[in-house]
Amino acid sequence: MPERLQILVSAVNKEIDSLLADMNIQTDGVIVNQIIGKKADNTEKAIEYSGKKITILHRNEKGVGLSRNTALEHSDHEIIQFADDDIVYEDGYVQKVLDEFDAHPEADILLFNVKAQEGRETYWNTDFARVNWKNYGRYPSYAVFARRQKLIDAGVRFSLLFGGGAPYMNGEDSLFLHDCLKEGLNLFRTTVIVGHEKAGESTWFKGYTDKFYFDRGVLYHFLYGKMAKILGLRYLFKNRNTMCREKGLLKSVKILWDGVDHGKTLKKV
Repeated sequence: MPERLQILVSAVNKEIDSLLADMNIQTDGVIVNQIIGKKADNTEKAIEYSGKKITILHRNEKGVGLSRNTALEHSDHEIIQFADDDIVYEDGYVQKVLDEFDAHPEADILLFNVKAQEGRETYWNTDFARVNWKNYGRYPSYAVFARRQKLIDAGVRFSLLFGGGAPYMNGEDSLFLHDCLKEGLNLFRTTVIVGHEKAGESTWFKGYTDKFYFDRGVLYHFLYGKMAKILGLRYLFKNRNTMCREKGLLKSVKILWDGVDHGKTLKKV
């Protein structure tokens, strides 16, 4: 019986054998390993690891959205999961994932629990429920497991503008789920735990800098359109005691609004 689940890993400058062991890979997979800071040729090869078929794509390029899209293009299983190279998966999680999809045929996408390192938690599912326009923005890409053909048919891909290695900071995951909802896909959250994030420094957050506010404004344009400035103001006002302590609320809002205006000049890619 062929494997049903395929892991799609976005990695940067990784040694593949160590990566497979560190992540505890337990299913077929596609690994896009972006080689940054040194010369490398684009190569592709297939290997076997613990009885699983792993396709390895070395790419002399950068951008997490590009990486995830490349992996999706090379996938061919019924269900796919997006993964970062700092996630460690629990033994036996594959069957739990398949059981959950079989129990919920109404779900095109399931968002599973992955325990984030302390201080970087954005979500934790305590019930099974539909994910909608009110709560989709909390989920990282590595929580996303999807019926592959549903994504392909909907034409949803990751933005090349946001995330590690892209022009603007994080947000590619929120924009991806935004587009999934826009295309009518059915998203649900589940309490099933599949793994945890290894401790380490954030690859994008360097404090509440001008770039943080500006890039958040660009993202808000693509997420919220005409409501971007109002929701940006609400976001900063709500978090003013942490996010605006250094620059003050008014200056922080102005920079975010400048980002919104800049977003209007960009073409979505």
